[in-house]
Amino acid sequence: MSLIKQLWIAIAVVMSLSFGGSLVVSTLSARHYLEQQMLVKNLDNATSLALSLSQMPKDPVTVELQVAAQFDAGHYRLIRLTDPRGELIVERAYEGGAVGAPEWFARLVPIDTQAGVAQVQDGWRQYGTLSLESHTRYAYESLWSGTLMLLAWFVAGGALTGLAGTLLIKYITRPLGRVVAQAEAIGGRRFVTTEEPRTAEFRSVVRAMNTLSDRVRSMLNEEARRLEQLRRLHQHDELTGLLNRTQFLKQLDTALTRDDAQSGGMLAIARLGELEQLNRLLGRPQADRLLQEIGACFQAVAEAHEAWEAGRLNGTDFALLACGAAEVDEICARLRAGLDGIMDAWAAQAALRLPLGATPLASGEARAHLLARVDGALAAAEQQGERALRLAAADTEPPAHTDLADWRQALLAALDTEGVQLGAYPVVATDGRILHFEAPMRLHVDGRWQNAGYFMPWAARLGLMARLDTAVLQAALRQVGEGEHALGINLSVESLRDAAFRSELFASLQSAPAAATRLWIEVPEYGVLHHQAEFRALCLALKPLGCKVGIEHVGRQFGRIGDLHDLGLDYLKIDASMVRGIEGDAGNQNVLRGLCVVAHAIGLTVIAEGVCSNDEIDTLTALGVDGMTGPGVRATDPAARAAGTEPLSE
Repeated sequence: MSLIKQLWIAIAVVMSLSFGGSLVVSTLSARHYLEQQMLVKNLDNATSLALSLSQMPKDPVTVELQVAAQFDAGHYRLIRLTDPRGELIVERAYEGGAVGAPEWFARLVPIDTQAGVAQVQDGWRQYGTLSLESHTRYAYESLWSGTLMLLAWFVAGGALTGLAGTLLIKYITRPLGRVVAQAEAIGGRRFVTTEEPRTAEFRSVVRAMNTLSDRVRSMLNEEARRLEQLRRLHQHDELTGLLNRTQFLKQLDTALTRDDAQSGGMLAIARLGELEQLNRLLGRPQADRLLQEIGACFQAVAEAHEAWEAGRLNGTDFALLACGAAEVDEICARLRAGLDGIMDAWAAQAALRLPLGATPLASGEARAHLLARVDGALAAAEQQGERALRLAAADTEPPAHTDLADWRQALLAALDTEGVQLGAYPVVATDGRILHFEAPMRLHVDGRWQNAGYFMPWAARLGLMARLDTAVLQAALRQVGEGEHALGINLSVESLRDAAFRSELFASLQSAPAAATRLWIEVPEYGVLHHQAEFRALCLALKPLGCKVGIEHVGRQFGRIGDLHDLGLDYLKIDASMVRGIEGDAGNQNVLRGLCVVAHAIGLTVIAEGVCSNDEIDTLTALGVDGMTGPGVRATDPAARAAGTEPLSE
């Protein structure tokens, strides 16, 4: 019950008690006063009438007329004249039943009056005894009207007091709204702070909640920094800061199984020749500085896109993985120009050899085949010279469409005619429950239903991602309304940045509230961290609708997870590169265990992507992961197995 309701109830109770007490006191006082006044009136009127009768002739007609005249003008209940022997001479009495007030009121507050008595003389002889009694209905009318007026004043006073109290409470409890909003935010795993109010009682509550939020935020930031340090220590080369060989190859494996706009791309490797001789010629510190400059060159190219990675495969080999890149020649030229600049800068100290080999990569390609192809390109570049660049052609069929205009026509035609289909791959909790089904997009292009990796990079270049995501959303809403399990859909970074798409997303979910509560909506980690304002707006809008909101492909930037403490997230999906071979990777185990502890502390569900084997499942379960998805994960109930029949491709 609200404070305002309690205030009105309290005012009603207090006013009722006050009115009851005032009514009793005032009514009894007024009744006593009226009884005294009526007694005085009866005595005065009886004396006056008796004096008049004493001076008149005593014939019966004259006496009766005088009594009748007095009775008709004086509002009396009874006038009676009896002789000295007690026999009735004349009498007038009021026969009406009205008492001037409700019967219950007259019974509750009886008015007892005494009759006025006077003697009527006939000369020196007593003629009779006159009794006169005024009617009480006029006293009841006065008493009843006073009671009603008292009630009206109390009602008006109570209403005014209640209104004033309501306004006062609203004014005093204005900070309470912020306190409630903060409490709801903390309950929703958004650890925000609010301004301290001037009211002492509220100030202590707000201060305590702000302290709680600050401590949680500090804990998250501290743990995030610790996890980032641990991740970099384990996954990065100490000298150059690039990914080490083990982690880079895991990233490469993940890239070869991607089924989204970042599928495909390019792999390039540069080799610094005669490193031992350079160490003897330049000295170890100078050689290390050279290696750092080469690493910085690769890192600068990788930072041009969120999904690109640079790594150091061994002492002399540096690699660039450009996921989703189409301009292979342009990227190689940029990388070659950077390496040439380093060679020119060091030319006075040593003659450097930095050949570069590159090759396109395709989703689904075997890693050994890809590495063999790029090694061949690198070997050919080494034979051509110290600044050579060799690009090996991909062993894949040429694309069905040769330019962007053809791709646009094909994609729009597919959307308009066949629409989209959604896959159904189970995301299973460690206890065997189905958390939801991942629903990757399928589009009917070039005569068959194609996976997203076939057309998604082209759609991204054409600016059609919002259009595709809208089609996926509508299909998911229809499917979740007919199905038994929840669905998880991905939103692209392009759609996240599109205000028109976000508005359409909110409108669609509001029009289907039951289906909205069964949707798991996720955004890639790099999109979240680079577009936090848009993602924050998305989270705040989706949470009231009952959607679960999460981040996928988590693992590259643990240090910034603390920035997301106030978004009210529901789950995190760990990137497959962190999961692959986890059973034999103690460093990644420590990182993942720490991430689970932090996530569970703020109520987040942790899901592992790309799980391939039972050994990975057992290790992830022991580390505290809540759910898994991937080729090695299968649903346990028949309905779920029927829904997800294709192996999941991460």
